[in-house]
Amino acid sequence: MLEFVNVSKSFWTGERRKVILDQASFRIDLGYSLGILAPNGTGKTTLVRMMAGLEQPDEGRIYRNARISFPLGFMGGVVNRLNAAENARYIAQLYGLDPDYVEAFCRWVCGIEEYFDMPIGTYSTGMRARFSFSLLLALEFDIYLIDEGMPASTDAEFNRKAGSILAERLKNATVVIVSHQAATLEKFARRAAVLRDGRLYEFDTLEEAKQLYDYET
Repeated sequence: MLEFVNVSKSFWTGERRKVILDQASFRIDLGYSLGILAPNGTGKTTLVRMMAGLEQPDEGRIYRNARISFPLGFMGGVVNRLNAAENARYIAQLYGLDPDYVEAFCRWVCGIEEYFDMPIGTYSTGMRARFSFSLLLALEFDIYLIDEGMPASTDAEFNRKAGSILAERLKNATVVIVSHQAATLEKFARRAAVLRDGRLYEFDTLEEAKQLYDYET
């Protein structure tokens, strides 16, 4: 379970205060994946980071009673001067997992050959995305967080391999995905919400959420 209770979050842009959430309350139960529609610039990434515990609310409480992933593409905790093997083993220890397994799994999924033993700081954006995705898949979670704005890999073989593993994991997991496109959500969730002016409007179906979203945009 992931629950927001009267949560507020805002930023000062230098000209005005940008409100992400305003006394918002909602709950995500295990087994009920949720797609969130939000226009660009409304705080999708901030919302996902708050769910993961990477951002703190200005007011209110966030309760996490489940294993919640870091956002897909998030590279926090990864040390640039270490190579992928060393980082995979370090992250495995943080989560109490077998370092040998996590390293071998990430090496196989990444498919970046000799680069796996080179410092992360030398990686291209695509290679970093592949390593981050492989870590996400190596660490099993109850709730997976997917932010449409995160970097993606353009390697077709990697996408096929990682996509099939993720699809298998999601059969027994819950997904929270944020996007500005309804078509992106259709692959992951039937239930949807719309983030608008600091409020999260929840609906039983994606079609209902699309009606509000299309009307407002």
